Amino acid sequence: MKKLMTVALVVSAAFAAEGYHVLNKIKIGGTGGWDYVTVDSNAHRLYATHGTIVEVVDLDAGKPVGQIPQLHGVHGVALAPALNKGFISNGQSQSVTIFDLKTLAKTGEPATGMNPDSICYEPKTQRVFTFNGRSNDSTAIDAKTGEALMTFAVGGKPEFCVADGTGKLYVNLEDKSSIVEIDAAKPAVLRTASLAPCDSPSGLALDSKDGVLFSVCDNKMMAVTDLKSLKVVATPAIGAGPDAAGFDAGTGLAFSSNGDGTLTIVKNTGGKWDTVDTVQTERGARTMTVDPRTHRVYLLAAEYGPPAAGEKKGRPSVLPDSFHVLVVGK
Repeated sequence: MKKLMTVALVVSAAFAAEGYHVLNKIKIGGTGGWDYVTVDSNAHRLYATHGTIVEVVDLDAGKPVGQIPQLHGVHGVALAPALNKGFISNGQSQSVTIFDLKTLAKTGEPATGMNPDSICYEPKTQRVFTFNGRSNDSTAIDAKTGEALMTFAVGGKPEFCVADGTGKLYVNLEDKSSIVEIDAAKPAVLRTASLAPCDSPSGLALDSKDGVLFSVCDNKMMAVTDLKSLKVVATPAIGAGPDAAGFDAGTGLAFSSNGDGTLTIVKNTGGKWDTVDTVQTERGARTMTVDPRTHRVYLLAAEYGPPAAGEKKGRPSVLPDSFHVLVVGK
């Protein structure tokens, strides 16, 4: 009986697996840490934050094709293709670098709140919003003119943001283990809701069709939240050390990239959100983006050596010239 049960479990797991795996690596090199990564699906380009640089990668050629240098503690990149503009949050200089998507030339640098981290473009109002981790607020910027319009409180330390395309944004509050809904036109917080039992949410993704949000949490769970009620409806298990979340509308899959070297895949099966696959990636590959055109997932990673002198005990050093993009797909 045990043998039959074991076989049944193996067969069940095989059918549940989604078939994703690491396809290849795109080498970038250089030195410095990294944070968010953003894909421009229509232009087939990837924007990878890298210390004081944003690296621009041609996804068809599988190689870097440009840089936006001399930045200041880069965190995130937001894109407004209809305006031919990109926006980079600079955590150290409390500013946003605006650049031309075609030439990569810098065109402006409005000021923000303290330590702007995640950054989102809201298309209905044509505004860019930075979420400022040290001052617990958000700065709204007119994407057309580059003018900083106002900075408003969000009620806690904001992490990643998403825009729903209808004039609202959502952002996780890491220190409050909650989520807020923002009216982009006012701009102001409309609602705040607890994400319990989620602890310290970071990455956030949105299924706009079915009205579901996905927050990845430090206690190895993904909080799945109903958009209308802002209530948590499921908490599927994910890997340790998550930082980013993603959703692919074409496949119906949600993703969590985890610092333990795994990519968790979550899916609605029979009306219930479940963990359906775990892909082995690389240690430290905890930020990612999903390309809706190719259904591929891109993660930032590097190779590690022994702890550097003066570093915290057990914290490995990043080997020079090892920075790369992991490509995950079928």
